[in-house]
Amino acid sequence: RAIAMSDPMTGPEEGGRSPFAPGFGQAFLASLSVIIVSEIGDKTFFIAAIMAMRHSRIVIFSGAIAALALMTVLSCLMGHALPAMMPKAYTHYAAALLFLVFGVRLLRDASQMESEGASEELEEVEAELAKKEEGGPDGSTDAMESGAPRREPTKKKQPLLPPALVQSFTLTFLAEWGDRSQIATIALAAAKDPLGVTIGGTLGHAMCTGLAVIGGRMLASRISERTVAFMGGVLFLIFGVVALIEGPNAGSPV
Repeated sequence: RAIAMSDPMTGPEEGGRSPFAPGFGQAFLASLSVIIVSEIGDKTFFIAAIMAMRHSRIVIFSGAIAALALMTVLSCLMGHALPAMMPKAYTHYAAALLFLVFGVRLLRDASQMESEGASEELEEVEAELAKKEEGGPDGSTDAMESGAPRREPTKKKQPLLPPALVQSFTLTFLAEWGDRSQIATIALAAAKDPLGVTIGGTLGHAMCTGLAVIGGRMLASRISERTVAFMGGVLFLIFGVVALIEGPNAGSPV
C-alpha cells in the first residue's frame, strides 16, 4: 500500500500554508508590487515624509508602519471573510473588476497630470499639518493673544507614548482607511493566499514608509508622479486581465 509523501519544503499536500508554496509566493509578490506602486507619492507617503523632517525618523516610521500593518491585517481579514459569505466566483470576478477599474482610473489620472510641478497630495498634506500646528496643541497662542490672565505653569504628566508617534499613527490610519491600496488589499486577500497578501503588503508599506522618512520630500521632487501613476495603472490592469483569464477555479492564481 502506497504511503503519500509530502515535500519537506512545501509541507503537506492538503491543508497548511507554507511560505514556499506557489500560492503564497504569488500572493506575496502581487501584494508587494501593488502596495509599492500605490503608496509612493500617496497621502500616507507624504505624511511620513513631512513629519520626519520635524520629528525623529524612527518615531515617525514606528507610528506610520504600526498603522499600516494594522490596516493591512484588518483588510486581509475582511478579504478572507468575503468568500465565506458569498460564492467564490463572485468575489473573484469582483476583485478582477476592481483591479480593472483602478487601472483605468490611474491611467486616466496619469494622462491628466502635468509632467512637472508640485504634487497635489504633497500640497494637501502640508496644508493639513500646518493647520494642525498653527495654534499649538493646547491653544496657548490664542490665549496669549486674547489677553487672558496667564496661569501658572503646571507640571504635566509624561505621556506614555511620544506625541509625534501617536500623531503619525492616527494621521496615517485615517488617511489609509478607504484608500485605493486598502481596497486593493481586500480584493487580493479575497482571491489569493491571505497570509501571503498580509506579509507582502506589510513589507511593501515598510519599504515605502522607510523611503519616505529617509528622503521622501527630495524623492517627491525628482520622481514623476505621472510615471508612478501610469505604472500603477498598467499593473492593476494586468492583475485584472489575468484574473479574468484564469477564472475562479484556477489552481495557482497569479
